[in-house]
Amino acid sequence: MSECRYVPRERFLASAEAFAALHTGVPTQDYVVNIDAKVETIQLADLPFPAVVNHVDEENAWVASPLTTYSRYALEEARRLLPKWLAWPLSGVISLADRWLRANGFDRAVSINNWLLSTNLYPSTDGIDFSAARESLKARWPHRAIWFRSLNFVQHADWLHALVAAGFELVPSRQVYLFDDIERCAADHENLRRDLKLLRSTPLERVDGSAFRDADFAASEKLYAQLYIDKYSKLNPRYTAAFLSAWHRAGLLELTGFRDRSDRLLAVIGIFAQGPLLTAPIVGYDTAWPRSAGLYRLLMAHVLETTMHRSGTLNLSAGAAHFKRLRGGKPAIEYSAVLAEHLPQPMRRALGALRALTTRIGVPIMRRFEL
Repeated sequence: MSECRYVPRERFLASAEAFAALHTGVPTQDYVVNIDAKVETIQLADLPFPAVVNHVDEENAWVASPLTTYSRYALEEARRLLPKWLAWPLSGVISLADRWLRANGFDRAVSINNWLLSTNLYPSTDGIDFSAARESLKARWPHRAIWFRSLNFVQHADWLHALVAAGFELVPSRQVYLFDDIERCAADHENLRRDLKLLRSTPLERVDGSAFRDADFAASEKLYAQLYIDKYSKLNPRYTAAFLSAWHRAGLLELTGFRDRSDRLLAVIGIFAQGPLLTAPIVGYDTAWPRSAGLYRLLMAHVLETTMHRSGTLNLSAGAAHFKRLRGGKPAIEYSAVLAEHLPQPMRRALGALRALTTRIGVPIMRRFEL
């Protein structure tokens, strides 16, 4: 992995200010239908970090709700991805854990550096006094667990070590796939070479988001929902056309679409990029089209090509693991860092049990089945 691990501070500051301008004081459901939360800002060193305060009594998407992440979503993934002989007993364990976590107020949480996306990007730890940050976070949210998501030891070792030293506990969440040096990946992986070739030869027109009309943002909402909501899970964040349009115009999301000859949008991808770090939280295509059309391959080829042109590092998140491995993606276990020392003992015990379960059972399963 190259030194492209952290977001340049100036870029992070500009993006955080744009995010705050869009979301502070605005109902989150205007932008993400299944997230009812409050967006705030917390200053760490000289940078403003987004903070999402989860509304406890709501069944929110997993990017805002720790309970959804570690219970309902985990249950769906176990049943969808694992062999039945393992999914059945694991489902029982998850269901028991859900009841215990729910009873102990596990969803009473605030997520720091949460951008309402599946993957959050981080600046360096330079200038951050983590002991002071711990105390200010507890003082501001004395009745909530403090969460940092989207951390892995390949890109964020400094963050993880500093948070653990400050009293945070690490809870594994999922396995993500990192791409660095795309030219080397293409040289080593025929599948990626074929995808890049398809990107050049496709009869579909690649369209930059700057040319999107209102109807295209509406179509993008539907295409994303076809894949992430209808095909995968209703627990994924359900972004609206208003979100896609506002984020694109604010420079937070780089949208690209593919049109057919009738000018109909068939596929869309949204890249969240901060300096040399990229991720793709928005992926959607017309799932009625045959697989041979290669719509998903086109979208992934576009984001990989974009990363290559910027000499950047790409976090392609979880899902479609075999596809990503065949194109050079390197797996990394992702963690949440959680501070609960200020909370009642039952909550701390519940967090400790979850940490043990995810570390001793979840991580080996993710690695064994290459999820």
